[in-house]
Amino acid sequence: MKKILLTLFCLAVAFGASAKFRWGPSVGANFPYYYWEQNLVGSTTLAGFSAGVQCELMIPGIGFGVDFGLRYANRGGRVAFGDQYVWSSDGIGTVDLRLQTIQIPVNLRFKWTRMNGIENYVAPFVYAGPEFNFNVANTKCDAVKRAGASVGLGVGLGAELFKRYQLSGGYVWDVTYDVKTHKLDEFSARLEGWVVNFAVLF
Repeated sequence: MKKILLTLFCLAVAFGASAKFRWGPSVGANFPYYYWEQNLVGSTTLAGFSAGVQCELMIPGIGFGVDFGLRYANRGGRVAFGDQYVWSSDGIGTVDLRLQTIQIPVNLRFKWTRMNGIENYVAPFVYAGPEFNFNVANTKCDAVKRAGASVGLGVGLGAELFKRYQLSGGYVWDVTYDVKTHKLDEFSARLEGWVVNFAVLF
């Protein structure tokens, strides 16, 4: 956490006094699934949601900046543990395995701001960056244990409407594991999937 805050502070200093800072509430939806290291069980998508605060720091005139935030996310997937005897023998079948996560996304972004006045109504942007996940709880499932934290990468695009409302969509995949089974020590999974987000910045 200290390293993240220090990085954000250094970015703010580098941008200088001319940088424009805005923040506001955000809500979103996610559609992830569990990607397992080995193809032993099936996994399908479950819809989830997120809510929190989004911040934006942009350099006026050139369109480059960063966005970051703090949000709660409910995410997960449906896992068919019953496909394998090692879990079906314990009475574990198909489970909707959800994680309750505190997320800190940090993205570099580019926003088109020189479009002869069109940017006052709609300004497209693209973004990419890491996402730090702190998994605080999960669906009760005796087959797995959750990781305390994970790191993901996200990319996406969106549009800013009337210089205030931002709608974006992208793809996020965790690069470290989110859950690991008890019985098979090396059998782990990470979440990945599509996300959409809506924010109002002031």
